[in-house]
Amino acid sequence: MTATKPRLKSEDWIVAGFKALSEHGPEALKAEPLARVLGTTKGSFYWHFKDVPDYHLRLLALWEQQLSDAIDLARSEEQDPVKRLHRLGDTLHPHNALHGPATAEPAIRAWAYGFSDAATAVQRVDQKRLSYLDETLKELGLSNPDFKRIVYGAYIGLGSLSATDTSDDRNTLSTLLAAILALRDA
Repeated sequence: MTATKPRLKSEDWIVAGFKALSEHGPEALKAEPLARVLGTTKGSFYWHFKDVPDYHLRLLALWEQQLSDAIDLARSEEQDPVKRLHRLGDTLHPHNALHGPATAEPAIRAWAYGFSDAATAVQRVDQKRLSYLDETLKELGLSNPDFKRIVYGAYIGLGSLSATDTSDDRNTLSTLLAAILALRDA
């Protein structure tokens, strides 16, 4: 007697999508290659998603929502702006099984160069993160708008670098934040 496979959920497809995007780029975000990876048929894909563009939008929406939730959580949980600033790495890259590997964000950013929906999602995420940084830095008396862009640019760059060399750059980001905080005390 053959064991029945458990029915896939939309989350299974989303997890597979983040992994496929990270490993193979946006061309892998199609029903057939994803179905092969999951050991099922394209019919299962279309049971959960209207079409491939709908799947893309849901993948991006989940990514955006998780990152937005991480920022909101950091704002509500941490009153000390220095600690909130040092939690930056957690708010920019929350740990979540659905969100996929650490390489998901650099892959989404690369996808955004040729896909307007991804570019729009990245732009909204960037604006929310920059606002978070701006508020936190101003609370610390660091009102130069270049600081938020330097910190955020460093984070994005470190994320892309870590995606290729698998280094953990949290200490690197903390070093930059400590240097910026030292300017406040100078």
